[in-house]
Amino acid sequence: MTTATFDLQRVQKIRKLAIGLCLVAAVALAMVTGSLWGHGAFHQALEAFGLGAIVLAIVGRAWCSLYIGGRKKAEIVSTGPYSISRNPLYVFSYAAAFGVGAQTGSFVIAVIFVMIAVLVFHFTIAKEEAWLTEAFGQPYLDYLARTPRCGPDFSKWRDEKELVVRPQFFLTTLRDGMVFLAAVPIFGGIEMAHASGWLPVLAVLP
Repeated sequence: MTTATFDLQRVQKIRKLAIGLCLVAAVALAMVTGSLWGHGAFHQALEAFGLGAIVLAIVGRAWCSLYIGGRKKAEIVSTGPYSISRNPLYVFSYAAAFGVGAQTGSFVIAVIFVMIAVLVFHFTIAKEEAWLTEAFGQPYLDYLARTPRCGPDFSKWRDEKELVVRPQFFLTTLRDGMVFLAAVPIFGGIEMAHASGWLPVLAVLP
């Protein structure tokens, strides 16, 4: 194992820890705040839109895994979703972050969740790009030049005629994505606790 590979793995572990801590803090915020919209039409529409964003993220991340699964450290993947964005997995994760936050019925908390994801992934992406540049050199620099960091730029779309799919990575990504759906019962339970008076509502957010 090279030092670069070890550092990349360490970055991934730190990323997961940072996201976990930030999500705990965000859930704690949700526990003491309520939605300005109450349980009206906007509240329900925001939750429904958020659920759609979570489903999109789960499907999108699984789609990306068909192309990148097991290949990230071995080759430059630049087709399919990786032809229009260098980090489509993270882009779909932003959608998931919004969807999770939207289950509180607060647009502000949904945006906070996205900001947390963007902040954490910004540093992760920078570290990954440094590692990939060191590992692949000029071919990766060419990929950087033609493909947006997040995008997407649909004008650059190109695909493979065939894909070698690795089911293990696809199923793992699908399983990991399903965790986002836990936001529905978790925040639903918090709302019930607010309604029953078990949890105090110290502030309301739009």
